[in-house]
Amino acid sequence: MKTTLFIPVLNEIDGLRYIMPKIKNEWVDEIIFVDGGSTDGTLEFLNAGGYRVVKQKSKGVCGAYWECFEVATGDVIIPFSPDNNSLPESIPLLIDKMKEGYDMVIASRYLEGAKSFDDDRVTALGNWLFTKMVNILFGAKYTDVLVMLRAFRKDLIRTLQPDMKKYPILEMQLAIRCAKRKLKVTEIPVDEPKRIGGVRKMRPLYNGLTLLFMTIREIFYWR
Repeated sequence: MKTTLFIPVLNEIDGLRYIMPKIKNEWVDEIIFVDGGSTDGTLEFLNAGGYRVVKQKSKGVCGAYWECFEVATGDVIIPFSPDNNSLPESIPLLIDKMKEGYDMVIASRYLEGAKSFDDDRVTALGNWLFTKMVNILFGAKYTDVLVMLRAFRKDLIRTLQPDMKKYPILEMQLAIRCAKRKLKVTEIPVDEPKRIGGVRKMRPLYNGLTLLFMTIREIFYWR
């Protein structure tokens, strides 16, 4: 089972300097950075470290996902946040769990034993609300549908045909469609540390309305 660690970046030099020394190359088979046009020294840092960098042609984090999918050779994809919100030591834990035969393993911030140190009242409420909505509407038992950090089989992209290419959130659509297909999904408890440097790119109102629209559409659109 080959694994690809996918890290989308846009002006994340402070976070990268802190987390990259903590990630061991032997944990995964390849690391792919997709850069959305950094101007703060991120590219120079990655080039100096000999990392593979794809210069993003599309826009947004969701576009970065799709550009990674095009070049990734791993059987399993692990999206990882470059701003310290994702714990490096969780990478081998996710991989070990995937080896048990799961289609997706979510690094939940809200499972017993884990905590988010980066949440504010708005993001905490949004995460709770949308997770609850997905569980009720699609018969799932998730505790965290929005977190980036997770591992999933690359062939889920072909099987589930997610189409969130112009919207900010792909993670929740994958969770919904896994629930619809009754695929084998589990969660492990993983803390979310406070972000380092950079600027939070999430727009609560826009993201919230987009997620609501997508959830309603999933009820009727995709079997």
